Amino acid sequence: MGDGGRGRNNAHELYKLKQRAVEYYRMNDVPRQLEDLLNSTFYLQPPDVYGHLANCFSKLAKAPTIYKVIGRVVLDGMGHQTLKVEVFCTVQNQVKSITSAIIASHLEVLETAMPEVVDAVELERNEAISAAVQWVNESMTELLDGLEPTQQGVVDQLLANFFANKVQEDKESKELELSLEQPLSSASIAPQPSPPPPPKRKGQRGKKEIIPEKPIPPAEPPEPILHGSMAIGAVSLAMVKTCATLTNTPLYLKIASLKYKQESPRALTLPLLMVTMLSCGKSSLGKLNLMKEVICIPHPGLTVQQGITMLLEIQKQIIKIIDKPHTPKPETKKSHNGGKKGSTQIAGKLSYIGCLSINYDTIEQPLLLIQGICGNLGLELGINLYLAINCAAHELIDYTRGKYEVTTGVFKNPCEMVDIYVDLINKFPSITALIDPVRKEDIEQWDSICNALGSRCNIIAGTASKSVSKLLEEKNVSTPKSSGLIIKHTNQTTVSDLIEVTRLIESQKRIAILGSTEGESSDDSLADLAVGLGVRFLKLGGLSRGERMTKYNRLFAIEEELVQSGTLTPTAGQTFIDFNEEAPKAAEALMATLSSVSAGRTESNASCFSTKSEAVK
Repeated sequence: MGDGGRGRNNAHELYKLKQRAVEYYRMNDVPRQLEDLLNSTFYLQPPDVYGHLANCFSKLAKAPTIYKVIGRVVLDGMGHQTLKVEVFCTVQNQVKSITSAIIASHLEVLETAMPEVVDAVELERNEAISAAVQWVNESMTELLDGLEPTQQGVVDQLLANFFANKVQEDKESKELELSLEQPLSSASIAPQPSPPPPPKRKGQRGKKEIIPEKPIPPAEPPEPILHGSMAIGAVSLAMVKTCATLTNTPLYLKIASLKYKQESPRALTLPLLMVTMLSCGKSSLGKLNLMKEVICIPHPGLTVQQGITMLLEIQKQIIKIIDKPHTPKPETKKSHNGGKKGSTQIAGKLSYIGCLSINYDTIEQPLLLIQGICGNLGLELGINLYLAINCAAHELIDYTRGKYEVTTGVFKNPCEMVDIYVDLINKFPSITALIDPVRKEDIEQWDSICNALGSRCNIIAGTASKSVSKLLEEKNVSTPKSSGLIIKHTNQTTVSDLIEVTRLIESQKRIAILGSTEGESSDDSLADLAVGLGVRFLKLGGLSRGERMTKYNRLFAIEEELVQSGTLTPTAGQTFIDFNEEAPKAAEALMATLSSVSAGRTESNASCFSTKSEAVK
């Protein structure tokens, strides 16, 4: 009897279990889905039955969600610390590592900097990256847990809110520190007045008064960068890469779909390449300081592969000239034109931006070198390729003199710099871009250079440009006056920010250039960002060093994919802005806007009066 009762209980429990199973499968629509799947499989009769079933079941699975985000310290191409972010997702009930992203530090130091400056920058960089790793590992998982990686806008908004809270915390912390320091500062002794000047001796003749030059505007303080902000940009990039990986979509297509709000854009254009061939800046061996980068731009009609192949051949010829044994010629006292006879051995070293740094003494020498090599190869500047110069004027300024040291011992004031550039473009019309020709503070000279050269040469603000965050805050890309801006993916810049800032630049009829930092990593996402964002130029540095070549290789692959899919559109030729024509048009547009506003107010007042009259009646 006991065994029979136990058996009945077991049967009852089994029946209840079966009922729960039936209800569970019914609620999840399993019977119908299985029936449809088995019927379709029978009709298709695929060679790999289980592979087909696995593919079908994977489509029915829940969307992957973020499980955790991990931050690590890695080294960039210069051996400096930088940040790597890895994303883990829950995919079909399993936790998987999906992808990672590396973001470069914004902190850059000149090769000519004093050792104590290098050490100070290194310490600040390490502190910033340590804070970023802490942000990622302590806060990002909790912030993003359970979100779908496809929700890029939501992710970027959460990151922006998180960063705003960190900024507020930092502000309150500094205010507290300041309030604690105030009692100490109020007790400090007031400074003694300076002694009066000595009286002028009788009979002493006064020296001829020298009219001082107009003083240059002081350097603006750098935009404050919060330690840890790299975490925001790195996590944002890692998320869009995660979405691209999970959906088996090329990263550039994913970014383009976010910008143009299309599932799959029908046409994409590759950016024109700005490839650094020579460096003759302050860190080079010669007297010339003005040309931190001599850049070549392949003709828009060439493919990326053709353009890079051409520039590699030019680079090969430069190396041959450097390596050629030098036989010094006997020098005479003076030649007929006043210069010493004889030739100087050209020496070169590999720069950290992946190009050759060469010892030259005059502005024309590096340009004549490339011009001569092109002639030997059957190429013509201005037809097969163009030139651009990164002047990096902020590195040349001598604040004690208020002048730029163009070559060693030769100083020019801001107005004289304008004359130098006008003369240079007249001599070498194949130069189609000048980057940072003067400091951002020399607003008058930016205006003068744009007005004088803008119709035949793009005047680009690189270091002189504001950060992406500041540009979006001010909604203005015209200070200083320029043809375009170089934007970089650093610090708290999210993918959504990059999309918005390129839209802003395009809406104001300016050129967007995506640039790399000096300490680049092996992450090749910059190539995808450039294509997806639709920027006009991509500036990656030279054709050496693995961290730069990996991005050029990625461009080769993207070009091949676009050709095969039929979505590659031809790149437009070089275009320039005639600022002299633009100013009257801008004034007319402003007057039209003011007129429409005035008319609107008049109409509004009339309707208001009419309404009041009706009310009185």
